Amino acid sequence: MHPSHSRDPLQCLEQLNRIGIALSRERDTPRLLEIILTAAQRLLNTDGGTLYRLDEEGRQLHFEVLRNESLQLYLGGSSGAPIPFPPIPLYDPDSQPRTSMVVTRAVLHDTTIMVDDAYAETDFDFSGTRRFDQQTGYRSRSFLTVPMKNHEGRIIGVFQLINALDPETGQVRTFSPADRQLAESLASQAAIALTTHQLIDQLQQLFEALIELINTAIDHKSPYTGAHCQRVPVLTMMIAEAARRSERGKLKAFRPSAEELYELKIAGLLHDCGKITTPVHVVDKATKLETRFDRIELVDARFEILKRDAEITLLKEQRAALARGDAAAIPTLEQRFRQRLNDLDRDREHLRRCNTGGEFMQPEDQERVRRIATQHWVGPDGQERDLLSAEEVANLCIARGTLNPEERAIIEEHVALTLRMLNTLPWPKNLRNVPEYAGCHHEQLDGGGYHRGLSEAELPIPARIICLADVFEALTARDRPYKPGKPLSEVLAILGRMVQDHRIDPDLFDVFVRDGLWLKYARQYLQPEQIDTVDISQIPGYAP
Repeated sequence: MHPSHSRDPLQCLEQLNRIGIALSRERDTPRLLEIILTAAQRLLNTDGGTLYRLDEEGRQLHFEVLRNESLQLYLGGSSGAPIPFPPIPLYDPDSQPRTSMVVTRAVLHDTTIMVDDAYAETDFDFSGTRRFDQQTGYRSRSFLTVPMKNHEGRIIGVFQLINALDPETGQVRTFSPADRQLAESLASQAAIALTTHQLIDQLQQLFEALIELINTAIDHKSPYTGAHCQRVPVLTMMIAEAARRSERGKLKAFRPSAEELYELKIAGLLHDCGKITTPVHVVDKATKLETRFDRIELVDARFEILKRDAEITLLKEQRAALARGDAAAIPTLEQRFRQRLNDLDRDREHLRRCNTGGEFMQPEDQERVRRIATQHWVGPDGQERDLLSAEEVANLCIARGTLNPEERAIIEEHVALTLRMLNTLPWPKNLRNVPEYAGCHHEQLDGGGYHRGLSEAELPIPARIICLADVFEALTARDRPYKPGKPLSEVLAILGRMVQDHRIDPDLFDVFVRDGLWLKYARQYLQPEQIDTVDISQIPGYAP
C-alpha cells in the first residue's frame, strides 16, 4: 500500500488542529504565509513548495513564499529575501484565460491539480520549471496545486507542493488522492486564517484612517492644530521606545508589549480629538483682542479720532489766540499739540505690544493699560466714553498667552470632551486604556493640570509620555497663531523648570535629553534657526 494511504486519520486531524491553532495566533502576514506553506510541506512530506496570493483584481498571482529543502532555498515570507520572479498573469493581453500553467488553471478552473511527472506532462507548460531545474540542478517531478478559498468561496491564493517524498526511503513519489484531500483541508484552514488576518488588517487600517479623518477635519478647521495632531504621536512613540529601553529610575519596570505600544500610539493620535468642537476663533486667537477679527484696529481708529480732536482743538486755540492778538502763544500751543500726538503714539504702541501674547506680562505694563483706558473719546453717537472698555482692558491685561479666563475654559474643555467622546466607543481589550491616556495629556504630577487635577499616583507612564510630547511640540511649533516656535535651548530650559516644579516626569525628561530625542525630532520637524546650541549640563532639572 502507498505510504500516504496508511496515515492515521486521527493523527492527521490532530496535526490539522495544531496547524489551525498556529495559524490563528499569527499576526504577521509574511510569517503567516510562510507558516501555511511550511505546514503543507510537513503535513504531506514534500521537498519544495511555493505559495502565491491572488491580487484584489483577480488578474495576477504574486509569489509570496518559495521553499526548497534540497537546495536550502528559502525566499519570501519572513526570510527577508525577495523572490526575483514577476507576477504570473491569469489572462493574456486579449483577456483570454491562460490555462497552460498549472497554477493559473487551478485558479481559473477552481480545482486542485495533481501532476505525477512534470517532464512527462503534455497538458501544461512547465518551461519555467525546466529553466529553474537547469539553473539549479534540481529535478522537479510531482506537483500538487491547491487553490485557497475564503468564506465567500472566492479564491485568494494557491499553494503548490513539489516532489512528495516517501517517508521511509526519502525517494520522490507521486501525490495520492489522500494527499489531495489532506491538502484541500489545509487549504481551507489556511484561507480562513489568511482572510481573518486580512479582515483584521483592513479594520485596523480603516480605524486608523478614521482617526486621520478626524485630525484632517481639525486641520481644515484650523491650520494651527493639524500638524500638532500628527507630530505628538510621532514624538510620543519616540519617547516610548526610548523609555522601554531605559534602565534608569522607574523606567526599569516600563516594558510595554507591542500591543501596549500600539495602544499608546492610538491615544497619541486621538489626544486632541475634542478640539473638533472648539470654536475656531478661540483656537486661532492670535492676539488678545482678536475675536472674528483683531479689535486692535478699532483701538487704532479711536487713537486717530483723538489725534483729529487734538488737531481741531489746536486750530480752535490758534484762532482764539489770533483773535485776541496773542500770536506769541501759538508756538506753545503747537508744542503742546506735538507732545499730545507723541503721547498718543506711545500709548497706542504700548497697547499694540500688549495685544501680542507672551509668557508673562509685567504688572507695570498692565497698570499702564488701565491708565490709558481712562482717556476719553467721543463715539459715533456723540457720547463720551472711556478709550477702552472693561472687557478690552481685561483682555489686554492677560498675563500669559492670548486667552482670557472664559476662552481658556473653552480650550480646556477639549480635554473633557476628548475623554467623553472616547469613552462612548466600544474599545477592544487591547485598546481599553486609550481614553484614559488621551484624556490625561494636560495633567501634571503636582496635581495642577486639567481637567481633573490628577495626582502623580493617578498618572500612568503612558499618559505622562503624551504629556511630555504635547508640551515639547507646543513649545517648538512654529505654526501657532500667538507665538513663534521657540529655539531648543529655551524649550529645554522651560521643560527643565517644569521638572523642578514637579509638573512633568523627571525620568522621562532624563531619557528625552540623554537619548537626544529632542535633537532627532528637531532635525526632522523644526526650522534650522530653532536648532541652536544646547549645553545639556546647563538644563535645569537634568543631571548629566
